[in-house]
Amino acid sequence: MGAQMSKPKVYMTRRVPQEGMACVQNGADMEWWDGEEALPRSVLLEKVQDIDGLYCLLTDTIDVELLERAPRLRVISTMAVGTDHIDVAACTQRGIPVGHTPGALTETSADLAFALLMAAARRVVEGVDYVKAGHWKSWGPMLCLGQDIHGATLGIVGFGRIGRAVAARARGFGMQVLVSHSKPIPEELVAEYRIQQVNFSTLLQKSDFLSLHVPLTPHTRYLFGATEFRAMKPTAMLINTSRGGVVHSQALYEALRDGTIAYAALDVTDPEPLQMDDPLLTLSNCLVVPHIASASLATRTKIAMMAAENLLSGLAGQQVPYCINPEVYKENIRK
Repeated sequence: MGAQMSKPKVYMTRRVPQEGMACVQNGADMEWWDGEEALPRSVLLEKVQDIDGLYCLLTDTIDVELLERAPRLRVISTMAVGTDHIDVAACTQRGIPVGHTPGALTETSADLAFALLMAAARRVVEGVDYVKAGHWKSWGPMLCLGQDIHGATLGIVGFGRIGRAVAARARGFGMQVLVSHSKPIPEELVAEYRIQQVNFSTLLQKSDFLSLHVPLTPHTRYLFGATEFRAMKPTAMLINTSRGGVVHSQALYEALRDGTIAYAALDVTDPEPLQMDDPLLTLSNCLVVPHIASASLATRTKIAMMAAENLLSGLAGQQVPYCINPEVYKENIRK
């Protein structure tokens, strides 16, 4: 009887929903980081030295330093849509396909964006804190006055899958939806979502709520800073479920502190996570949650399985189904 072939070796940088864990474990010799905190960089650099596949998260920086320490690495799969934490060009140069999880978290992320918008508009967190602090002695006509959502103007920055899903939700509230997008939006989408495409300056000036849905790139880093906040309405509310680096944190703090804009609701921050002494956390008009846009059990399970499928396909020498750099499969890419 011949010797059994050994399974490829995989490292997973965090425990994920059990279905994803089991899927990878069935096809690979798997080790994972079992801590609640993010995997330390030093541990990651050690673990990649003899692995064939890496299953990572957006909290892990995959750069040239790491790739140079991983001579056997054949595939990287991230349990995320965005890949700004990965040097994709360096991976492509080495012939390493990078898998991600587009589409699966669209509706869930849009739900959270709209939940943050509603919580900001109606000062939900402030109301909860008011009650828990024992201040609620009677009903008062001026207590926790917020802003109406119905009939308001929503500005959406970026009209990809999630931006479109947010626009669909806004339609149910009778909102006017303005969109700033890097390319002309096809007329059929304009009609379907009942939106108006405007330039960025007009969006800033006219929006009651601004919801951000762009990837983090050199072009979008600090897209919102002091100049942009000054261009917004003093009653405007900023919702960010994209990437923290799209917003300049210090400029946002100053704008909220000084009343340049009214409120911010953030699922993502820069840095992430925020330190407890971050000035944003001192503000009553800034709501921060811990990057939970995709945090429903069904969605997290689905993207864990997508990431597992990407990983195992790459290890088997098959094309990664959800590949951010499919050019690695061209013959002229060197291994």
